[in-house]
Amino acid sequence: MMTLEQRYLFDLFGYLHIPNALSKNELEACQHASARYINSPSEKLPPGFAIDGKRHLHGFAFDKSLEYLTRHPAVWPIIRELTNDKPRLISGTLQVDHPGEPAAGGLHCAREGFGWESTRYETNHGKIYCDDIIVFPYLDDVLPGDGGLIVVPGSHKACFPRPDTLFNDGLFHDVEELPPGIVNITPKAGDIIITSELMTHGILEWRPLDRMRRILVLRYKPQHAGLPIPFPDEIMAILSPETLELIETAHYNHIKEIVKKDT
Repeated sequence: MMTLEQRYLFDLFGYLHIPNALSKNELEACQHASARYINSPSEKLPPGFAIDGKRHLHGFAFDKSLEYLTRHPAVWPIIRELTNDKPRLISGTLQVDHPGEPAAGGLHCAREGFGWESTRYETNHGKIYCDDIIVFPYLDDVLPGDGGLIVVPGSHKACFPRPDTLFNDGLFHDVEELPPGIVNITPKAGDIIITSELMTHGILEWRPLDRMRRILVLRYKPQHAGLPIPFPDEIMAILSPETLELIETAHYNHIKEIVKKDT
């Protein structure tokens, strides 16, 4: 399952940064596939795919190299532990920040958006359980000062509401220096970030004028949670049997075949 180091760091900070998670060949294949999606005119996209602002819907299914990331060996043991071996993929969006585009929204988390009872994080028998997980495979470098993901480390276990006056009221448009307590995560292409939706997080506007930021946003819940069919029929028709099983809802006590395999 998770290594001792991963378990300690995730419990302490609320996120993991896995450097060089993708091999050179894996990264290049994903970059080429994402470029095909991004550069395709909307009217020529295959059925089931669509562009909604910076969100390229169901991007994980656009190519097998992207679909593979949903169960990539660098993250699969972690997803299994966090869901108590009951994993379910509920969405997989290709998100693109283009040069000069403003960031949408400010700091947020599941607790603030949906209520304190909406999401769980706890430990049991030496393992971590979390019922709302986000995995971000990065397809482009993010350098200090570029913008991108910001987090409040440790906030996944906060016991009190965040005061509105804290952290610049959670808004950071045209802010040159982040308030103390906020971290701007700057992964390289091929790195993967894993966090909980309980983590207070946000997105800074993308500042480089000569580069974009491409990430997959893969969301997981336990298999008994979420909508019964989160993807249209056109997307379901092109997925591998293993991914279809990963998407399925199931009873609390059911063990999926993909979990019984080592890889």
